[in-house]
Amino acid sequence: MSKTNDKASRTSKSSAVKKRAPVDKTTSSKTTKAKKTTAARSTRAAAAPKTTRSKSGVHAVDATGKNLVIVESPAKARTLTGYLGSNYVVQATVGHIIDLPPKRLGVDLDHEFEPEYEIIEGKESVVAALKKSARSAAEVYIATDPDREGEAIAFHVANELSNGNRRNLHRVLFNEITRSGVLRAMSKPGDISMPKVDAQQARRVLDRLVGYLVSPLLQKIVARGLSAGRVQSVALRLICEREDEIRAFVKEEYWTVEAYLLTAKGEPFLARLVKMNGEKPDIKDEKTARAAVADIQKHRFTLTDLKVKPASSRPYAPYTTSSLQQDSSRRLGYSNDRTMAIAQALYEGVNAGKDGLVGLITYMRTDSTRLAPEAVAAARDYIAGKFGSDYVPEQARVYVTKKSAQDAHEAIRPTDVTRDPGSVKKYLTPEQYRLYEMIWQRFVACQMADARYEVTTATLMAGPYEFRATGRRLLFAGYLAAQAALIEEKQKTKDTDEDEDTSRDLPRLETGKTYALDKITPTQHFTEPPPRYNAGSLVKALDELGIGRPSTYASIISVLVKRRYVEQKERRFHPTTLGETVNKVLVDQFPDIFNVDFTAKMEGELDLVENEEYGWREVIKDFYAPFSKRLSKVEKNRIALKEAQEEVTDKMCPDCGSPLIMKWGRSGQFLGCSNYPECRHTEPLEHEKPPEVPETFCPNCGKPMAPKKSRFGWFLGCTGYPECKTTMPLNAGESIPCPKCGTGMVTQKRSRRGAFWGCSRYPDCDFISSYKPVAETCPNCGNPYMEDKDLKSGHIHQCPKCKHKVEVKEAAKQGAKV
Repeated sequence: MSKTNDKASRTSKSSAVKKRAPVDKTTSSKTTKAKKTTAARSTRAAAAPKTTRSKSGVHAVDATGKNLVIVESPAKARTLTGYLGSNYVVQATVGHIIDLPPKRLGVDLDHEFEPEYEIIEGKESVVAALKKSARSAAEVYIATDPDREGEAIAFHVANELSNGNRRNLHRVLFNEITRSGVLRAMSKPGDISMPKVDAQQARRVLDRLVGYLVSPLLQKIVARGLSAGRVQSVALRLICEREDEIRAFVKEEYWTVEAYLLTAKGEPFLARLVKMNGEKPDIKDEKTARAAVADIQKHRFTLTDLKVKPASSRPYAPYTTSSLQQDSSRRLGYSNDRTMAIAQALYEGVNAGKDGLVGLITYMRTDSTRLAPEAVAAARDYIAGKFGSDYVPEQARVYVTKKSAQDAHEAIRPTDVTRDPGSVKKYLTPEQYRLYEMIWQRFVACQMADARYEVTTATLMAGPYEFRATGRRLLFAGYLAAQAALIEEKQKTKDTDEDEDTSRDLPRLETGKTYALDKITPTQHFTEPPPRYNAGSLVKALDELGIGRPSTYASIISVLVKRRYVEQKERRFHPTTLGETVNKVLVDQFPDIFNVDFTAKMEGELDLVENEEYGWREVIKDFYAPFSKRLSKVEKNRIALKEAQEEVTDKMCPDCGSPLIMKWGRSGQFLGCSNYPECRHTEPLEHEKPPEVPETFCPNCGKPMAPKKSRFGWFLGCTGYPECKTTMPLNAGESIPCPKCGTGMVTQKRSRRGAFWGCSRYPDCDFISSYKPVAETCPNCGNPYMEDKDLKSGHIHQCPKCKHKVEVKEAAKQGAKV
């Protein structure tokens, strides 16, 4: 690969900002107003000096003789103001200020893919305020986030403020928002990293080319309003291919046998059948299982071998963005967006009492497990003082970062290990506390000694049948002492390859002795297909395959949900019919682009751009040449491709007698006449027809309510619309009275994160549940309702209060006592 000289684009302001949108002083966008209000409030809080209010409500700061610090977030601005003192003023950009135009390609295909940037609509007043403040400032420090996207923001801010003169412009990187971390970074300012800017620019241009050139074709082939994304579409492909695997999976029945034995003192222990006549048991049906059980009962159980050996388990590496999102999804049930929003708040700063505003964790977008030496030393000192010297390993633990990692920032950790979760709990929201506790525990544990066990394996013979009992006894907690609950430690112990549950201890056993059989149980099982992805496992797959980067994981998933290509059921992703259709078209027509290997290769090339081993324009050229040819081919065949998506049905048009065809529209599939446009008859699909509901009248105007459909599903709307805009949830006979207020009804609702159940009296009643509530009293604690859960282990009703479970139907696992 050759290194391209992009010097002109790095030094010329005109190449960075080629076209600007005119200032819109009368914008009425709610989003714009909200952003302006946020910017105004952040500036008021962050700036003690005299300020001047512009007509838009954004403040310009009088920074005469002072230093101006520019960050992205108003929250970060408030925290920094408390650290830097009166010689500094801090302002926020409130995100990006420059981007490609929203309604056109914005990439000049005839002039080496030159991006045509412009000021984002609504950000003109922010830019004006920053310019006015910068003109009077002695020095300007741009302290946007220390990643590629933050570097690109810094570059655009510098271009707007410099007017060709960057002598007083400096780049500052904050890995942690603490007093010492901020002052240390401010003492060593640097320059904007153009290789990082180029890498981000290449990503932005690639995404724009794919999105703006493939999406119109997708709309012509499938339906209007659809869009494609370079990385998101590959994630969609993973979800669809997993669904195909599940559909193709053929389950197979098998049985296991467990014997419950007793010592002479009546102490029980469990042994599992592992061999029959020296071979691994292959029991395929109940008849074979019961025959084996009947034969086993004829023999006595004799202990023939007893092995006791030490084992240990090591702590996990400190969190990266990927592993944090995975654990947050698994342990806390948080979506990736939610996790990153909470982590951002912990990074930017919370009010910690006498310490004031302080960042509690280091930068949360990272793919590295590296830790700063001073942080490791502090952790080892803390562990020795809190738990004892035995809990500190001889050598500090060093974790290997994967080869594909950028390793730009250290792992996610607490900024001060002495701020344990309990000491800051009263300053945090419940969500912030739970996430901070998880990060703190993981960091402390990663520098602690191994947990040590004693593993016992007992082999018993009952004639030709070999049974095995295993147990594990904790000898030294090691890093487990930092965990909230020892039972959560499920890591496989090293020095043993046992797959059985070894968490329980065995009673005292002796070789050569026989043990009484209390009962023997044959249990039916079925092989299971691979599970559908949830938020954590999808991030893990993307990370392992090299798709996306830490800053993009959350947005990849949220875009798929927003576009209705996937939906979440029981916190797992299911492709919608629309998603599967889009995936089929993209994979069939662009097989070399929307695949895992190509996407991972592109991420690698972006890394090469950042490392100055490849020019960003060459990355785009290498991509665009074959891509444009494929676009032309698909464009020529689009009519045939569209017809291929239309399925002829056996139903006839009631107006003209022509066959009805299943088509796609913006709201989904429908039936349309094949004689279109001469005949314009359409009708909904059978399963899309309005549900039957009892006669209901509008509580506001008295007119009848009728079933209507939105992108979130069916609801009742007033027939007096648009004069009356009353809507009501569609209960369809499945609702129960709200267990919190007793007045409203619990109905299914939808948000961008998926389906949930809530009270119809919201916001007067804030009852909410992730699972469908059922009118069933808990037999254990008397709670008035249970939650319906279709789990991998079977269909159950579970009490949300005491967690008691009740089987709803026969699960895949059926036990039979003999």
